[in-house]
Amino acid sequence: MRLGILDQSPIPKGAAPEQALNQTLELAQYAESLGYERYWVAEHHNTNGLAGSSPEILMTRIASATSTIRVGSGGVLLPQYSPLKVAENFKVLEAFFPNRIDLGLGRSPGGSQQTRMALTDGASKTLSAFSRQVKELHGYLYDTLPDDHAYKGVLATPRTSSNPETWILGLSERGAKHAAINGTGFTFGHFISPDKADEAISTYLDRFKPSPGRSEPAINACVFVVCAETQEEAERLAQSQDMWLLQVEKNEDTTVPSVEEVEAHSFTEREIEKIKRNRRRTIVGTPAHVKEQLTLLSERYQTDEFLLITNIYDQEARKTSYRLLAEHLL
Repeated sequence: MRLGILDQSPIPKGAAPEQALNQTLELAQYAESLGYERYWVAEHHNTNGLAGSSPEILMTRIASATSTIRVGSGGVLLPQYSPLKVAENFKVLEAFFPNRIDLGLGRSPGGSQQTRMALTDGASKTLSAFSRQVKELHGYLYDTLPDDHAYKGVLATPRTSSNPETWILGLSERGAKHAAINGTGFTFGHFISPDKADEAISTYLDRFKPSPGRSEPAINACVFVVCAETQEEAERLAQSQDMWLLQVEKNEDTTVPSVEEVEAHSFTEREIEKIKRNRRRTIVGTPAHVKEQLTLLSERYQTDEFLLITNIYDQEARKTSYRLLAEHLL
């Protein structure tokens, strides 16, 4: 099994965002030493609980402090930006770190409508233009814009000898179709919603068209995982992630609470039911249990590669979770 990490740079309650970003760097270096294949960072805006608002800058810092692990975005929110500018940012990264850069693209608005408009500087941009933007981004990377395109002849610089791998993150047939017709890798977001997985995977495989950057389809899946030596300890640690997800969905404080805070909280029946539903997005348990569950997902998703995300309060417990999985799965 091949493992990577998707890190949203979560901020533990009471900590500073600078601490969260330094923990991301520390975790990336640790992941490389454990044999993880990829380390991706997310893009979130106008939130007090996630420090990763600029994946390109964070990627540069991580790649500079590591030497072998692939570093990527999970993902750049393309609808808010110019495809040329995104292509050039990743060309510069590719120049510094050849054959180590993954360009993961997301179709998400990145926050509220107000936040999105601030990102676009007030320009009205439709999410339905995503596939066209991906085609243009590839055109700038590979010089494949049609002859009648308004920007034909414009290439992303620097003109490096290699290009980043391109991936599209998705939750449904729509996201899978964008990845397939544009010849990118497909990252299925199990950690957000596993409901439409079968349709998405089959759509991607059935409709995949080779591109200059990829001749064969490639799939990975991102899953929340909390692992510990015992089931009881994993369940205890996962409580902070459970509570954090509740807060995110309520648009409340999105810093990650401690286990002690969660244990002192009185949950309503509705909150308990929501936690149970959210656990469908998560694997919690011993290394053997997590391996068993990932193996089942591997068969369902037709991939041997997973990106793991562990948003719990304690940094050392996060590192232990990733270490245990590396020891038993890699």
